[in-house]
Amino acid sequence: MEQVKTKRPRTDFFELFEAAAQNNVEAATVLNRLCGDFRDAEATVQRLHDHEHKGDDITHRMYESLHGVFMPPLDREDIIAIASRLDDVMDYIYEAGDAMAVYNVQAPTAVAASLAAIIVSCTEVVAAELPKLRQRRTMRGIEAGILELDRLEKEADAVLRAGVFDLFHCPHGPIQVIAWTRIYETMERVTDECEDIADVLRGVVIKHA
Repeated sequence: MEQVKTKRPRTDFFELFEAAAQNNVEAATVLNRLCGDFRDAEATVQRLHDHEHKGDDITHRMYESLHGVFMPPLDREDIIAIASRLDDVMDYIYEAGDAMAVYNVQAPTAVAASLAAIIVSCTEVVAAELPKLRQRRTMRGIEAGILELDRLEKEADAVLRAGVFDLFHCPHGPIQVIAWTRIYETMERVTDECEDIADVLRGVVIKHA
């Protein structure tokens, strides 16, 4: 009897992009909550770790699926770039929260709270723009989000500079200076990665829209 061949289910890369982006929004919200309530930092950091593992799983699925598809919906290098930067966003969110626990800071600063709020906004913009990749007619609408991510990254740069300036010009212990400098810089890297996603999206729009 002739064996029926079953087709492998087609991978929806857009669905995976959106899942990774939503996971980043949720993680950013947890980080923001940590910067407002530091009473149970270890448990909150563990939640960030869970999101980081989830992000790794989604990224692995994207890479694995890309190996098995003949004609992906976007250029392979663009899929890889979006996937890797979404993963980097998640990694830096977790790293920032974990550093607060590792360095045993007693309470988050106003600078950290400001950066956390910007991170939430950045991840929300990315999550809102990625679904527009599904159709060419919606791709051109991504430009507004790209500009917003650029604005948010510049805002984070200014907050970082003000925060580091305060650390080195006002009375702080050396351990505080070392700890918060690293934490601030890690948080600002999240916004850099989101802006990098915007750059990739701009390139995709130029190619396909």
